Amino acid sequence: MWLNPEEVLLKNALKLWVTVRSNDFFLLQKRRGHGESTHRITGLLVGALDTVLDSNARVTPFRILLQVPGTQVSWVIASGATIQEVNKHWDWLIHNLLHSLSVFENKEDAVNFVKGKVKGLIAEEVQGRQAAQEENPGKFRDALLKFELHFSLPSSEKLVTYYSCCCWKGRVPRQGFLYLSVNHMAFYSFLLGKEVKFVIPWAEVTRLERVSTSLMTEAIRVTTRKRQREFSMFLNLDEAFRVMGQLADITLRRLLDSEGLELDRVLQQTARITKRILEEQAIREYVLALFRLPRSEKLYEVASCSVWTPHSRSHTAGTLYTTDSYLCFSSREEGSCILLIPLSEVLSIEKAESTSPLPNPVIVSMRTKKAFQLIDLQERDELVESMNSRLRALQWKHSVFRNKKDSRRSVTSPTPYYTFYYDTGFSDKEEVEEQVFRNTINSEALMTAFHHSQPGNNENKSTELVKQRLWEDHFTEFGRGVHMFRTEKIQRLVAMGIPDSLRGELWMTFSDACSELESHQGYYASLVQKSMGHSNLATDEIERDLHRSLPDHPAFQNPTGIAALRRVLTAYAHRNPKIGYCQSMNILASVLLLYAKEEEAFWLLVAVCERMLPDYFNRRVIGAQVDQSVFEELIRERLPELAEQVPDLSTLSSVSLSWFLTLFLSVLPFQSAVCVVDCFFFQGIKAIFQLGLAVLDANSAQLSVCTDDGQALMILTSFLDQVGNTGSACVPSTPPAAEENSCSDTDIPTVRHTNITDLINEALGKFRDLTVRQIERLRCLHRVRVLQAHEDTIKENTLRLVSSDVSISPENLDDLYDLFKTEHFITLYWGDSSSAAAAEAAAWQHTDSGHSFVERLYRLDRPQFKSLFGLLAPWSSGSSQHTDILANRTFILLAQDRDNLVTFKEFATWLDTLYCEDLNEKIRLLYRLHIPPALTESEDEPSLRSPLLSTNRPLYVNKETPVPDSGEEVKDYQEQLKQMLQDLVKEKEKDVDKPLPPMNQREFIQFCKTLYSMFHGEPQENDLFQAIAKVTSLVLQIGEAGHHEQTEASEEKAAGATQASDGALAADDEWTVSYAQILASLLTEQALVNFFEKPADLLAKIAQAKQNQYQQRAGLLTLQGGTR
Repeated sequence: MWLNPEEVLLKNALKLWVTVRSNDFFLLQKRRGHGESTHRITGLLVGALDTVLDSNARVTPFRILLQVPGTQVSWVIASGATIQEVNKHWDWLIHNLLHSLSVFENKEDAVNFVKGKVKGLIAEEVQGRQAAQEENPGKFRDALLKFELHFSLPSSEKLVTYYSCCCWKGRVPRQGFLYLSVNHMAFYSFLLGKEVKFVIPWAEVTRLERVSTSLMTEAIRVTTRKRQREFSMFLNLDEAFRVMGQLADITLRRLLDSEGLELDRVLQQTARITKRILEEQAIREYVLALFRLPRSEKLYEVASCSVWTPHSRSHTAGTLYTTDSYLCFSSREEGSCILLIPLSEVLSIEKAESTSPLPNPVIVSMRTKKAFQLIDLQERDELVESMNSRLRALQWKHSVFRNKKDSRRSVTSPTPYYTFYYDTGFSDKEEVEEQVFRNTINSEALMTAFHHSQPGNNENKSTELVKQRLWEDHFTEFGRGVHMFRTEKIQRLVAMGIPDSLRGELWMTFSDACSELESHQGYYASLVQKSMGHSNLATDEIERDLHRSLPDHPAFQNPTGIAALRRVLTAYAHRNPKIGYCQSMNILASVLLLYAKEEEAFWLLVAVCERMLPDYFNRRVIGAQVDQSVFEELIRERLPELAEQVPDLSTLSSVSLSWFLTLFLSVLPFQSAVCVVDCFFFQGIKAIFQLGLAVLDANSAQLSVCTDDGQALMILTSFLDQVGNTGSACVPSTPPAAEENSCSDTDIPTVRHTNITDLINEALGKFRDLTVRQIERLRCLHRVRVLQAHEDTIKENTLRLVSSDVSISPENLDDLYDLFKTEHFITLYWGDSSSAAAAEAAAWQHTDSGHSFVERLYRLDRPQFKSLFGLLAPWSSGSSQHTDILANRTFILLAQDRDNLVTFKEFATWLDTLYCEDLNEKIRLLYRLHIPPALTESEDEPSLRSPLLSTNRPLYVNKETPVPDSGEEVKDYQEQLKQMLQDLVKEKEKDVDKPLPPMNQREFIQFCKTLYSMFHGEPQENDLFQAIAKVTSLVLQIGEAGHHEQTEASEEKAAGATQASDGALAADDEWTVSYAQILASLLTEQALVNFFEKPADLLAKIAQAKQNQYQQRAGLLTLQGGTR
């Protein structure tokens, strides 16, 4: 295959290659030892060397080198596994290129020509492979060519798919093609001689929705911050809408919050995104949500089949999904029958004899001596082989783990892994007990120790016994453990409330946290050991919230419960620093500790935070806000009368935020809230949506007539306070005094007591048709809205902070921010991986040594700033090289925090000086661009002299080392650097308006060059050149006069002090002029005064920059990519 040319300095290093064919420009080589008998020593040595140097892949045995005649420099341009494959490439080079190379006089030009041809061949192959993945490769290849031709985007902007459709402009439809790429959607139409085309970045899309109007039966409306566009007449509107929603969601997650939001690794690599990948990803997201699987699980097969269900004595039709560690089955009607089989519990997967009643059967045998029968499996042989290969790999992995665990246990003490103590030096008894509680992992649920201290517990014993018998009967019929059949019957049992004795076990079963616990024995204990005693922002927040977690429960009025809660939360923050600790995690962890063992509570918390509520507990609780937006739409769909009476649903949404974050634990009486947690572990987030809708439905009449937000809050709070659990010790969440006050309020009618089981059953009945698939689709669309709302908030805050310091109009400042942000996105679109990663890392503002993120703050590096400089600088330069030099100096000057990044405030302040300030400030800025730190010793290589070293303190590198015994202070180079950095800190703390240092002769020459370059193309170009010539002459005379006076003064000093150093004399004799002298000289020429006082049109520059930004940066990044 053709390879991107890679330089090889030694064509035959270590004699590993043998040349088979050659000419002046090309070499065909074979790996030494390839094809020879196995006993030859050369083949054995080369094979061993390949294995050592590259354990993951073998070196291809044949290759073609491109060489520069007469040198040892070569490039690998092709390779092959067989001589036939590489001969095809060789023949192509000989017949198509070799004769053409003779016309080049310069051999290097010939080599560059060949490298360009090879890259072109590779690009064609890539397009061909991409097209081959589509249903109609020929048509897709044609569409790809048109996409590149019409929109002039870089080749790295990968086209995903395209659709024929209509774009509406008012009442006029325009038939054309909609192209969907990884970063943009683009439309092109050419009808009756009129061309219409536009490109919309996904990063600008704020809303996607399906609409119906009188003109269009159904259309897709795309809303950006500037306008709306509607597309209709798709052949498959459902598919087009799904793909557009996926691409917008994926792109915004990747661009706006790549660190905070979970995004599959495949989707982070834009070159791999295809329409087929998007379809697979949609199914995978659905499977992960339906079965609450770990986010790392990869989906392999999706197959229709039927499973034998003993409780119904029949086969249930549905779909089988296979992943890395699970076999998942769901009936055709979602939720009626679900089966989850961890491969870790599977003993074997075997094919049985196929018969007419049982076609293509497969038997899955469990370690618990149970078996599951699957029938009607298409392509059964391949499916079983694939599942068995993963089963064998998993069994081998577990056997190795058990061997290691057993070996560790044999050399350690017999103390259980979950118990350990620290010696303390405290003599006070209470402090010693507290230290022990802090570091001893509990082996039982807290409820076992504190159960009897709850009032009214004896009255519940009979109810608990009845529930236990019902569950035992259910286990007998439907199975026990993760692989039990989950049907509507178990749903009714869960709605009644799980008995306390089984609650911890069933939570572990429903969430499959038990599998994580089994495969990570000892993990939690080691986390506790590593995390306890460390102090950071997360631990400080945990300590603050420990005593706020269920403060009325006796378990958390005791050091035992507080210590267990501290260990679980601290261990999780140590395990997942990306989440760390978020408020509401303490409430959830407290409830988990009551009903599960401490280690089990930790794994339940892992399941909730990382699988069941994805993106809920990141730095901006994006997941919870997305679900709030989804909840609003569900209210409009499922409760239309309430939505009509309450047009602004944001109040209900804000009230319900705590419902989702704490699973109703913070708003319901404790025993009732625990029943909701039961439903959550069984059904996932769907249970919270259904219950939330039921609560609003039950109070819709009162909410429809409420007059303000506070009244709506009181209605819902009063209702939830009275939701009890019949037969349980239900303690209201509000104290009695608060209840009396709320009941005496004349605005709030008396609320009848509601049983939590009745409320849950009502939710399941009325909103039964709400499915996980619907929720996932809505999440995809609403995540776009939430992320864009966050971006708008960040923009508003940034502009509010900057606007007070500049004179630029708010409209222009808004447009400048968009240009600034787009420059950052362009690097993420088409820059290489390293520059994109650096740009994304720079976009977050950190606190406390990078532990947590405060906000997104866009900042530009040097290439990005240079691009905007060329687009927005008001003074044109006759030389692109000089423009680049000025841009580089400006960047150094603006990057005041010395992190080589420019913030928007610094950027706006610079433009404000150029466009809005008076002549003095403009000249002052030009002056500063021609003295250190902006002006470096080497303009070609700014890195040779760091701006950090440009201080007033001289650096004597070659100064003679004083004799140690002479008493003279010895200062090495490093000490001088430290002293200079200290001086920098002191200088930065001084007044900003301090006098500017004088300009030497070299710097003044650079200053004059800049002035000359600024006047090209001006109407008064000749007058300006004459004026600057006069000013230059005048300043030179001033400098010479001053230099003459300094020389005379230095000679007098030298006569009186013959011991002065040569360095000091040289410094005193230097030719300099001051800023005031240059400014005064410029003011003598009216042509220059008029030029600098002439107002520049920032609005026109911004409009031009918007048109040219994409093409300029796209072309530059494409060129850079081609030269790598």
